[in-house]
Amino acid sequence: MTDLLYTEEEEALRAAVRDLLGDHCDAAGVIARTESDAPHDLRLWKALTDKMGLAGLLVPEELGGQGATHREAAVVLEELGRAVAPVPYLTSAVVATEALLACGSDDLLAGLSQGTTVAALAVGLHTAPGAAFPSVRLEDGRLHGELTGIADAAFADLLLVPADDGGLYAVEAAAATVTPQVSFDLTRPLATVTLAGVTGRRLGDAAPAVRRALRTGAGLLASEQLGVAEWALTETVRYLKDRKQFNRPVGGFQALKHRLAQLWLEVVNLRAAARGAADALTTGEDADVAVAVAQAYAASVAVHAAEEAVQLHGGLGMTWEHPAHLHLKRAKADSIAYGTAGAHRDTLAGLVDLPAP
Repeated sequence: MTDLLYTEEEEALRAAVRDLLGDHCDAAGVIARTESDAPHDLRLWKALTDKMGLAGLLVPEELGGQGATHREAAVVLEELGRAVAPVPYLTSAVVATEALLACGSDDLLAGLSQGTTVAALAVGLHTAPGAAFPSVRLEDGRLHGELTGIADAAFADLLLVPADDGGLYAVEAAAATVTPQVSFDLTRPLATVTLAGVTGRRLGDAAPAVRRALRTGAGLLASEQLGVAEWALTETVRYLKDRKQFNRPVGGFQALKHRLAQLWLEVVNLRAAARGAADALTTGEDADVAVAVAQAYAASVAVHAAEEAVQLHGGLGMTWEHPAHLHLKRAKADSIAYGTAGAHRDTLAGLVDLPAP
């Protein structure tokens, strides 16, 4: 039977990542960055990649990576979710890396594992695993077309672009026109990628590579959503213990205790689902089912936790200076990333042969 408890190594990794984020990713700095023209934190990204080698967790050791598993990557994403860190870890170190692993692009993986190259899969962030996705036109060896909703494309050095010949092409981001789109979550900006006669290197077949990348992205996104929900619950409990009304801590009121107890149960269940997805991706056993289960549940919990944090912090939670809005926006944006909960429920119904009547 699989043990979903965190190992000592995973807890040590969590502590190291949390300490680093505590030094480099304070809430005020993240909020200030979202108001600038450079929402990504290059200094934090270098700290995560240069000092800790986290960009190469999923890359085999013989290719210059850490040779770790999806369980370790999930722990990192929990901590990045807690901090709403404005770095392209999910999009580059997980999704793009998985696409390159599927294609056997060893030379490109070396750059990604070291963090010196940031890649983005040019498939809309809303696309669910197994769903159809747009492609660009290949004509006379050059790529033409426009793709929208590409997460972290503005930070990428390399774009992985699906074409209508069924191939996945590596394109230098500098050769494309990347136009920012209005993003609800300002810490994970979206962009439109336009290719006008750009050359690219064919890496392999797009369909299996994109499917693998999106499945892994969806499965590990649940760990990020867990991090968001845990922060919201922890900070709300802490605040309600300190905040006094009628000469007693607000957290002592029975109605609020019930709300927090319900939220705690939801977060515990989300942890089990997220850990199950990460472990299934590691072992390859029933991964499609585990990912669909996690994503069918994760969105509602993360959004509920963030909404409770905003409301139960009272007037303070409504201010721009308090980080609750960052977590709410991340939770809402994550709720449609790599497929909605409804899409994953439909997928799950087909996988277990229980279609809706």
